[in-house]
Amino acid sequence: MSDIVLHRTPTPTSAERRAEILANPVFGHYFVDHQLLADYSADGGWGPMRIEPMGTWQMHPAAAVLHYGQEIFEGLKAYRRADGSVWLFRPEANAARFARSAARLGMPAVPETDFVEGIRRLVELEHEWVPDPAGEQSLYIRPFMVASEPYLGVRPASGYTFCVIASPVGAYYDEPVTLWLTPNYTRAAPGGTGAAKCGGNYAASLDAATEAEQEGCGQVLWTDGAERKYIEECGTMNFMFVSRDGELVTPALTGTILAGITRDSLLTLAERHGLTPVERRVTVEELFDGVESGYVAEAFACGTAAVVTPIVGFKAPGGVHHVVADGKPGAKTKEMRAALVDIQYGRAEDPFGWTQRVC
Repeated sequence: MSDIVLHRTPTPTSAERRAEILANPVFGHYFVDHQLLADYSADGGWGPMRIEPMGTWQMHPAAAVLHYGQEIFEGLKAYRRADGSVWLFRPEANAARFARSAARLGMPAVPETDFVEGIRRLVELEHEWVPDPAGEQSLYIRPFMVASEPYLGVRPASGYTFCVIASPVGAYYDEPVTLWLTPNYTRAAPGGTGAAKCGGNYAASLDAATEAEQEGCGQVLWTDGAERKYIEECGTMNFMFVSRDGELVTPALTGTILAGITRDSLLTLAERHGLTPVERRVTVEELFDGVESGYVAEAFACGTAAVVTPIVGFKAPGGVHHVVADGKPGAKTKEMRAALVDIQYGRAEDPFGWTQRVC
């Protein structure tokens, strides 16, 4: 891709209206004034990136994404620090995962350096939209790619559109959650798209999330699609627990679990907080027995949007209800969350080179 072309909006959001939005940045409700775009064709490859005014697209009703679901996305954040500077957190990891998702969906890869540079340029342009760090506010960044070629027929498309939009956000999950072990749904199957970040995975989770809500739970506890025996994820996040023996345990990546960047970051931080990181298969029986015996001392979910969400209980069919420890967020859960967030907001040293200054 060549240099990024900028077409500024003639009607930018007023400073007063932006301040009003940033005073209460409801997740995913408001968007910055511009979007980053690039188009791909089989004949010409990727065209130049461009930044255009935020607005609706015109898409042919036969666009392949509407019929065959070729779509992938990412999620990352820009953080404002106390000195007013704006930083990204591990964007190169998102770029690499985006490329892996593209390969799984039969889509062309966006060059990883272009992916990161495009995001940097959009955030730099829209830096005034990055909220004050109070209340863990940030600018949520959503890169995505769709098959835009108009055709009907089952094959990989020959035309694609890559886009990045951004939205100021506050905290995603404010409260601890209890998880519902669904007997009716699975998130992914061996050989499927579980390790890719694609929209179809999330669409297929919606009915299960409704079921969990009907059972009085905040999210779903997913098991494997083959045996319904092993824990995989929870809701749209990775799952972790702290053992009585000082281990930070998370299900191993077996090809059906998304390789979360927050997950990887917490595993890297674990030893600095007296925990041994362990990636292995975890059965439902082990988890529930461990909660009852006290072996599972704490549990939490993790992901970019929520960072870390404490899990205080599990429910399953037949009136099963297991409460983790005293039913409150655990000390290590809170400690690990604070450590990661402090690095993201520049309140603590970043010994891993995870953060990148934008402006």
